[in-house]
Amino acid sequence: MKLIAQKEAADFVKSGAKEFRQDGEIRLTPGARDILMEAGIKIVYDGATPSTSGSAASAGYAPVAAPGAYSAEDVRLFASKEANEIKEQICDIGRRIWAREYCDGNGGNISARLAPDRFICTPTGVSKGFMNPDMLCMVDGKGTQLGGTWKRSSEITTHMAIFHSTPEAMSVCHAHPCHAGAFAIKGMQPPPRLIPELEVFVGTVAYTPYKTPGSPEIAAEIFPLAPKHQSILMGNHGVICWGKSVEDAYFKMEITDAYCRTVILAQSIPGGVSIPCDKLPELLDIKKRLGLPDDRYDLKPAGLCEVDPWTQMCGSHGCSSPVTPFNPLTNAAPASDAEIESLVQKLTDEIVANLSK
Repeated sequence: MKLIAQKEAADFVKSGAKEFRQDGEIRLTPGARDILMEAGIKIVYDGATPSTSGSAASAGYAPVAAPGAYSAEDVRLFASKEANEIKEQICDIGRRIWAREYCDGNGGNISARLAPDRFICTPTGVSKGFMNPDMLCMVDGKGTQLGGTWKRSSEITTHMAIFHSTPEAMSVCHAHPCHAGAFAIKGMQPPPRLIPELEVFVGTVAYTPYKTPGSPEIAAEIFPLAPKHQSILMGNHGVICWGKSVEDAYFKMEITDAYCRTVILAQSIPGGVSIPCDKLPELLDIKKRLGLPDDRYDLKPAGLCEVDPWTQMCGSHGCSSPVTPFNPLTNAAPASDAEIESLVQKLTDEIVANLSK
């Protein structure tokens, strides 16, 4: 078997060729594949099914099935116009996830419902920023691969927990955005009632304790949460969101992380206000008209505002100390309002003295 590394891939790009053909005896390293794809070179698999032994194959970088390994019906479905449109959408969202630094290395995965028991998903071991439609896979409701020559994502069973518990879910997006991930490793739900967009378009962000990624245990945790939560933090792992389209699932991810980032920044500023309790039902009415799920529809205003979000943030977990004014004379933070007043008076006296000279 010949392994093509980054240097060989760079030399191939210089040749001016537009297509790279590989078979069971030729393998590309992940770095080499990225170089070819960035250069716009089409990677084509040609030949018999390669051996599945060896680190490259087991990591998902080599095809896992020859074109004739699947049923004729599944082959036609996987090549249909509808499937191809979904593949393009997933690749586009993959690029956006990567560009926003929501995933590094080969992290994250995306899936979409194609038919009642058929789903398109991303392959394992691939950067989401450099996928092409030929790399995507098709699976059934159990996660069994039924289409594609690349190995499907190992976390597809987690996606299935959402698809099976939530019929209106048409797409699932999982990634590791840093700000939402910070809440996930702290074991905290982002506090509600701070920004209208989260209330309307996402709602409360659920949290589930750490379980091994791709395991039946994490799927069991996600299953009951998905019907009423479109965004779920997975402890010490990342975020998983669902939507009514591939882009909608990604939107939930983007809104969740932007919200978490804003909350983290706001913690460094003294004080804090929240959306008034009597205004929250108005936001939930908007959300209900949009046909979006929420676990708070049956709550009365008192229940909606039972806990102050800033108390929730700082309660048992502790917040960073509030920002206090900087004292340029002592290079330290004043200890009290009296000290601040004394400092202001001292500066005023110095200015007046200088003006009278």
